Amino acid sequence: MIIRAGYDIAFHCQQATPMVLMLSVHPSRQRDLLSEHRIELSGGIAQRDYVDMFGNICTRLVAPAGLLEVRNDFLIRDSGLPDETAPDARQLEIDELPDNVLLYLMGSRYCDTQKLSDLAWSLFGNIPGGWQRVQAICDYVHGHIEFGYHHARGDRTASEGHAERRGVCRDFAHLAVTLCRCMNIPARYCTGYLGDIGVPRDPAPMDFSAWFEVYLDGRWFTFDARHNHPRIGRIVIARGRDAADVAISTGFGFAQLARFNVVTEEVAEEVTEEARPKLEMAVA
Repeated sequence: MIIRAGYDIAFHCQQATPMVLMLSVHPSRQRDLLSEHRIELSGGIAQRDYVDMFGNICTRLVAPAGLLEVRNDFLIRDSGLPDETAPDARQLEIDELPDNVLLYLMGSRYCDTQKLSDLAWSLFGNIPGGWQRVQAICDYVHGHIEFGYHHARGDRTASEGHAERRGVCRDFAHLAVTLCRCMNIPARYCTGYLGDIGVPRDPAPMDFSAWFEVYLDGRWFTFDARHNHPRIGRIVIARGRDAADVAISTGFGFAQLARFNVVTEEVAEEVTEEARPKLEMAVA
């Protein structure tokens, strides 16, 4: 399967503003790229990349006063398979976990484990550990929170999302991650592209999506409490403890979002070396 993905985003800056963007495809997926993947900035603004502590690609720049336009449009190959399921995947004892996984057992800015630990153990303590327990958490979060773009709030914690019973995909992910950590299951927050592939088309404008991964049986597995069923065509951009680690933009000054368009769609599979340049021109 071939997916076209990208974005057209703009910010209005009142003055020169240093920024960090997290809009590059994650290094783990870069080998799947079929076309050039380049963040284009208006006005030929200088940019430079670095890799953060979680392995995500970050882009540094200084936006001048006025309108900053940020664009990308690329093709990437995907397996076309839904998220993997492994019902027998077991939950490891804490002493068995690798050192670099322990971080994902701890509370973080939006995943306030200390406020939800008692609830988690009362709900999921009698469910067998491992895949069954994670799926039970997803089922609970999926049924507990009402999704709506008008419910978006950038500072909502997991416990607040649980109390308010509403939110967007990041709130579903935060609550599920928090409940997993409360149950001693390492969990990390993910953001990226997720198009309407293999499911009815959502009439709402396309957006980036949030899901989460858990560490079972010595590896990471994908879960999605908002949709609560395996999906096709995820393209990860970044992973971290919660949304604070993977913000698509961080401005060190006033930078107001002026435009936000995201595209994620399946395109023709018959792409050969000869046909690819024409396809790239067609989607440019």
